[in-house]
Amino acid sequence: MLRLAIPNKGRLHDEARSLLADAGLEVRAASDRALVASLGGEFEGIFVRAQDIPELVADGSADAGITGWDLVQEADRGLVSQLDLGFGRCRLVVAAREESGIRSLDDLTEGTRVATVFPHVTARFFAAREKSVTLVPVSGAVEAAPHLGIADVILDLTSSGSTLRVNGLREVATVLESTARLVVAGDDRAPTGDRRQALDELVAALRSVLAGRDQRYVMANVPRTRLDEVRRILPGISGPTVIDVLNGGEKVAVHAVCPAAGIYRTLNALKAIGAEGILVTRIERLLA
Repeated sequence: MLRLAIPNKGRLHDEARSLLADAGLEVRAASDRALVASLGGEFEGIFVRAQDIPELVADGSADAGITGWDLVQEADRGLVSQLDLGFGRCRLVVAAREESGIRSLDDLTEGTRVATVFPHVTARFFAAREKSVTLVPVSGAVEAAPHLGIADVILDLTSSGSTLRVNGLREVATVLESTARLVVAGDDRAPTGDRRQALDELVAALRSVLAGRDQRYVMANVPRTRLDEVRRILPGISGPTVIDVLNGGEKVAVHAVCPAAGIYRTLNALKAIGAEGILVTRIERLLA
């Protein structure tokens, strides 16, 4: 049975469980505090800290794991991303105090002190740019470091940048962009045989759910004489499906998959050409 490491709390935990459930792999545990659970009866889930997942996967204690790409990069254990899950989006950035005068990496002087909870990523980032800095490892409250005088700049996670601004900091450079990923070991500890097949099936199931989330299925009765316009409005995956309506007269039914973004524009365009009985539904899975 394929063993999947899952974050045990926080946003990554909630999003991962929701995605797995939508893929038919609902968590079945003895209690909310259980560390091990069945996933749809086909996989086994183990709940651990998100920052521990890269090590567990690299060591072979788990066949695959769901965690943030920032944590994977910090662990530096040669893990391979099988699928970008799209949630948990954030950026790892270099930031300095507004009044510091630091506006770019070129403004950093020899020995600049950098406070961070990502020492390995930080060291690699500045080494690649031939910048000699002094690392100041901290365990939390990174934004306070420049104000306390223990660092000149910080390297930390941000989503919108609002926390940095509230604390009088400005972004200087983006180090990496991170999302939750499904990862496996990149060496001989990677799943093989039946477990590799199970992993491929898991990836396919999750990908189909992710693909469906951004799409909608649209059905409408439209005038037969306006089909050329329908094709423009509803391009679909390979064009809209057109079906004769029993006793429909001059109307035909068209079905198509459309992007969820801007769906209201699609509906307005259909109404403008005389469409009736318009129906929009969510898509549970989409296999291209």
